[in-house]
Amino acid sequence: MRYPMHAAKLQAVAIDFETANEQRTSACSIGVAWIEDGRVVETEEHLIRPREMRFNPFNTAVHGLRAEDVADAPEFPEVWARFARRLEGRLVLAHNASFDLSVLRHTLTDYGLDWPVCSYLCTVTLSRKAWPHLAAHKLNYLAEFLGIALDHHRAGSDAEACGRIALAATRALGLEHLWEIAGATGITLGQLTPDGYTPCKGGNPPRRRRLVPVG
Repeated sequence: MRYPMHAAKLQAVAIDFETANEQRTSACSIGVAWIEDGRVVETEEHLIRPREMRFNPFNTAVHGLRAEDVADAPEFPEVWARFARRLEGRLVLAHNASFDLSVLRHTLTDYGLDWPVCSYLCTVTLSRKAWPHLAAHKLNYLAEFLGIALDHHRAGSDAEACGRIALAATRALGLEHLWEIAGATGITLGQLTPDGYTPCKGGNPPRRRRLVPVG
């Protein structure tokens, strides 16, 4: 019996944030990779002017962005409005989702914006299921392993690599769709709603493969 799929469940989106400092409300760049029918169809990258223009030298050393680079960029609400509605209902992917979803939650709250309704999947957790033999599951390590082009810590490139890693992991697990992952691996998808969130958890693979609808 085929896994019952709604058209919306063939869609996902990978996101990546870079931050200006240690505060989760200091997003200075976001990358968004749109996934439809098993492929990345579009990638965006937007600079963001943080409310507090304090760039930690450590963060700048990682992503190369400085205050002058985002001085003329829009603040988060304007950037978020460009794709917030399109994101709802999709499976959200992030590599180390606890960080990126934390940035999203805290920044939305800081600006008094509603949280979206979505399920999300950490691709670190997913990659450990797909390739348990690898010594590391960092984004750049996986990109090299899979032959995925990556300009590391450029938000758009990181988001696209995250999406491509998720698709490769889905194939490695013998699955057709990203939405089958929870039932096949025991991973619990994270959930984000206006009322709160639950984290994505690794779980253990079930004794026998059993695919169940999610959502």
